[in-house]
Amino acid sequence: MSREIIFEIERLWVRKLKTSDIKPYHEMQSNPKVMQYVTGEVQSEEDHIKELKEVIGFYDKKENDFWIYAIERKSDSEFIGTLALIKDDEGDDEIGYRFLEKYWGLGYGYDLCKGSIKYCKSIGMPKLIGYVINVNVASAKILKKCNFQFVRKGIDKDSKLPETKYELIL
Repeated sequence: MSREIIFEIERLWVRKLKTSDIKPYHEMQSNPKVMQYVTGEVQSEEDHIKELKEVIGFYDKKENDFWIYAIERKSDSEFIGTLALIKDDEGDDEIGYRFLEKYWGLGYGYDLCKGSIKYCKSIGMPKLIGYVINVNVASAKILKKCNFQFVRKGIDKDSKLPETKYELIL
């Protein structure tokens, strides 16, 4: 299988998305439990096919600051989620990730966060920020465990839920 690996850690590869990822991508994006901390809404498979193609299209854009990658488990090459490295509204480098629900609670979030920090340092990012919906206690724990510091509280513009902004100077 052809992979465009961005970086790897012990149990995972982070690689470019491809159109053949649509089945697990749609499964993840259409799960209300996964989306409750994002937009709170799920969409159709047709919408996700269009979305996936748009995200893949960003890879070839000059001056791109919107990178969404697949997270693949090394042990069986399963797609387990996505990693986003994008610019937020303030121009800061933001990290975000989501996993298919069946992979929650297995330590992948922490592993991915640690690996992403190392990768982002290696490509010269000065800092990383993360926004966490306040009821998403597991994600906040991961950022704190990876030494992200509290910046401020606010309201997420998409979900309209209370959120906290964290940052890590790299």
